[in-house]
Amino acid sequence: MTRSRAQDPDVCGVTAAVAVIDGKWKTAMLWVLEGGPHRPGEIRRLLPGLTEKVLTQALREMEADGLVHREVHDVRPLKTVYSLTAFGLDLCTALAPLSDWGHRRLDRLAAGRAAAALDQQAS
Repeated sequence: MTRSRAQDPDVCGVTAAVAVIDGKWKTAMLWVLEGGPHRPGEIRRLLPGLTEKVLTQALREMEADGLVHREVHDVRPLKTVYSLTAFGLDLCTALAPLSDWGHRRLDRLAAGRAAAALDQQAS
């Protein structure tokens, strides 16, 4: 989905919300930032596999969407810190039930695999 489509007022709310969190890393970054402000390097260390390019791009998009606040401290070298805005915290609250559902799904999948393994051993 393109950004312009996500901003179309005729799009359903779920589609518009998903457009803001699309991609592999944004929800994980929200989770990290929910714990408090972080520098970009800290976020990368907490999310192995996240490249600097993708981190920078996602943070810029999240800032443009009003989810994160970027604060640059005038020290040498420059220190940049990202934190969630009130709007970003609202999104985290909205995502919590989805996270709970996802954990229940993972538990069901694990139980299904365990049952299949038992059936295979029994035969």
